[in-house]
Amino acid sequence: MPTSSVHFMSGLPRSGSTLLSAILQQNPAVRHAGIITPVAPMMVKLSSLMVEGDYVTEFDENTRKRLLRGVFSHYYFEKSSADPRPSGMIIDNHRMWCTRLGLIDYLFPESRIICCVRNPVWIIDSFERLIQKDPALGSKLVPIEQRGTLYERVEALTAPNGVFGYCWRALQEAFYSTLAHKLIVVEYDRLVTDPEKTVAHIARLLKLPEWRYNFEAVEFKGASGFDQALNTPGLHEVRRKVAYTPRRPILPPDVVARLSGELFWRNPERNPGRATVLS
Repeated sequence: MPTSSVHFMSGLPRSGSTLLSAILQQNPAVRHAGIITPVAPMMVKLSSLMVEGDYVTEFDENTRKRLLRGVFSHYYFEKSSADPRPSGMIIDNHRMWCTRLGLIDYLFPESRIICCVRNPVWIIDSFERLIQKDPALGSKLVPIEQRGTLYERVEALTAPNGVFGYCWRALQEAFYSTLAHKLIVVEYDRLVTDPEKTVAHIARLLKLPEWRYNFEAVEFKGASGFDQALNTPGLHEVRRKVAYTPRRPILPPDVVARLSGELFWRNPERNPGRATVLS
């Protein structure tokens, strides 16, 4: 499996990763790009077993690398012998990848990590809109004991281990790391306002062959079961046409003020690791 055929997606939630995956999958050279997979946690758990505990003496460096890459290759390349693109590009998606750049560089040194980002105000606003669609407020994105009010839900989402809070911290860890040059930071607003140039730029960075992407008929399937399991229908819904849709926030002004602040990836002076930023 050539390392140049493997890339990763991470970053912030509600920031366009599903939309971008749906667009990139139009290119026949992309075998897989989609919602999160179990590959990252599987590899992390296996790595932990090999470097600590009773079995640490059983694994030298070559064995560790072979087994970890084997998790990746077997997950994708032996799932279906009928796949018409057995050697196509894989873009694996998981929020954990931002905290595992060293592992990515160790196993797939030519790989890039696409990090979709967005203003936190609109991320939390998007989550709240999804949650409020259900009058029973049953979304598992928020612990049941914190679903009572909007303020409690915002606290849960932005907590260090919350759906947004974890990703925000993980993104900063990656952005300021020594491997930040592997990042391709894609801002949601740029993706939806200028999709043609944005996707073309990403495709060049990934060394994908040229393709005429259709931004008027984007399709993404296969996530309804995942969304239902979280009691959050529409979590990975993608509109057919890529377009910017202005709206007013449903968050109270004090919550908006709390979430507002500098978008650090936009400031060149705060990009010491030379991450590629498309904003």
